[in-house]
Amino acid sequence: MITLRLATENNALLIVDFMYKLGEFQKMSASITVTPENMKKLLKNKDGEAVLAYDDDKPVAFAYFCQHSSAFIGQTCMYIDAFYINENYRKKGIGKQIMKYLAQICQERGYARMEWLCLDWNTNAWDFYSHLGSTAYENMTLHRLYGDNLKKLQKK
Repeated sequence: MITLRLATENNALLIVDFMYKLGEFQKMSASITVTPENMKKLLKNKDGEAVLAYDDDKPVAFAYFCQHSSAFIGQTCMYIDAFYINENYRKKGIGKQIMKYLAQICQERGYARMEWLCLDWNTNAWDFYSHLGSTAYENMTLHRLYGDNLKKLQKK
């Protein structure tokens, strides 16, 4: 039986472990630089939260999320930054269970919507999200400034 729990700062190392699994799955391992200390601080300050899925006492999945706001709609929303299910637990309803749990949090907190990104090549995820009723915005591309480029922009 799968149970879901909100993470505490004591789960920081577990979340970091899931992040490295996600990075490997997404072929982006080099992009994962989070440390248990960073994660613990995020969780402690409520800058981010996570839901953990357990099969008995064995952690099998997680979703990391945070609150953000939208100027388009003038309301707060949930942004799901990371979502991973251990390979041998996929296609067993755990993803849907986590998304329903997150939707419940949205409703309880008065969030207007949930948002996330999905890699173009991850057709299984696209199918899953589409089945849930999500809308994909294919005419948008995520842009980021970070590291040296972020510092350079400040000096321009």
